[in-house]
Amino acid sequence: MPDVNSRIGAKTGASPRSDRRRNRTSSKAFSDFGTVLLAIAGHDLRQPLQILQSAHERLENGPRTKSEQRLLEISQAALGQLKGLLDQLVGAVRLHERARHMQLLPVGLEPLLRQARRESESFAIEKGIEIRMVPSRSLVTSDAFLLGAILRNLISNAIKYTRPGGRILVGCRHLGTSIRIDVIDTGIGMTNDQMSRIFEAFTRLDSTETDGLGIGLFIVRRTTAILGHRIDVSSAPSRGTCFSVVAEKA
Repeated sequence: MPDVNSRIGAKTGASPRSDRRRNRTSSKAFSDFGTVLLAIAGHDLRQPLQILQSAHERLENGPRTKSEQRLLEISQAALGQLKGLLDQLVGAVRLHERARHMQLLPVGLEPLLRQARRESESFAIEKGIEIRMVPSRSLVTSDAFLLGAILRNLISNAIKYTRPGGRILVGCRHLGTSIRIDVIDTGIGMTNDQMSRIFEAFTRLDSTETDGLGIGLFIVRRTTAILGHRIDVSSAPSRGTCFSVVAEKA
């Protein structure tokens, strides 16, 4: 895979040596995160609700024609979409609340990687995608809940943008005093212009490949910033993508 590397801030979180700078960075991250979550509620959830309301108003009385039955099917699909969007929103709010009380402690990576893989496995099998994990006994200084959420989002994102028959590799590398956690896929890849936008809220590179709020990678960036980790990405169109989380060794 060509090394088209885009670094999203070196140590986007604050240095452990500067509590004051850390507090300022975390405060801004919390404020921006809360603002976007409010925007999500008013933006992405409105359309499915309108579809449901319109369809069910048409179907309230009398027998259903073929067109009415089709409307019912559309409304049921919209209801499923709404549930998925709400799940994403609730998950984001839980992360936001946990970040307020995070604890930076030694965290073993292998249990987190195995859990993230296990939670994504059914989705991967459904798409015919293989997930392979390289065992690791590495420890990093982090918050297990928040780091686990980052890994789940990265693996889920890799599955969404990898076509059937593709592969995903998850593993770690030692970089001096740091550990780099890689999530590598053989998916559709990205251009340099796309890589400059992927961590923005509501960004979906290809709506034909996936739906949803488009906040998974936004959550990844905000959470890594709060933890004091770094997120890197390299990619090439049609060749795949590698997301890397860099954290200090415990």
